[in-house]
Amino acid sequence: MKAPSKPAWATADAYLFDIDGTLLNVRDTVHYHAFHHAVRKVFGIDSRIDGVPVHGNTDIGILRAVLRREGLADAAFEARLPEATALMCAEVSAQSSLIRPEICPSICELLQRLRLAGRLLGVASGNLQSIGWNKLEVAGLRSMFEFGCFSDTTEHREDIFRHGIEEVQRRRGPSAATCVLGDTPSDIRAAQAVGIPVIAVATGVFGVDELRSLGPDACFSSCRELLPLL
Repeated sequence: MKAPSKPAWATADAYLFDIDGTLLNVRDTVHYHAFHHAVRKVFGIDSRIDGVPVHGNTDIGILRAVLRREGLADAAFEARLPEATALMCAEVSAQSSLIRPEICPSICELLQRLRLAGRLLGVASGNLQSIGWNKLEVAGLRSMFEFGCFSDTTEHREDIFRHGIEEVQRRRGPSAATCVLGDTPSDIRAAQAVGIPVIAVATGVFGVDELRSLGPDACFSSCRELLPLL
């Protein structure tokens, strides 16, 4: 009897991983306070990101939401944005020894298995690039990834994923297939918007039922359940 074919998400040429909630969770306030430092020093506004949706958002999207809430016009925000993001990155780099990442279950084994199978691994994260790489460096995961796509030039997750697909095709050819792993509804919606398979894992703040209701190609409580299926 012929063995059943594997789903597209299990046979992709490349995998793009979200960082926070998918690869790791941070148990510190380094990134959190970097937002406040930038808002206060660059825009002269004493405000916090509390109350702004952050899970599945991007660093630029979070900054914009905070400052809109405080009445700052978009034009004024965008004029100072490069200064704000540079300050955030510098702040996190300076405080990187205080980052406390907890790697999500079976991530190390999953990344090693995919690399041994010749799959291309990239990061597709709403973090600013320097901040995202800092987290992965401290966690000991940086060397597992060949490239990354971040929010430095876009605040929309679907555009980050598009950049990831373009990079995969540049490295592996125009027919190379890409799959995303993420932990938020935003990851699912963005992958669906750009037309690539998405694996949802409930290792962030969203549960399996909530993630599954959005129709990802696969959904697991953690990557531990994913391993036997690849």
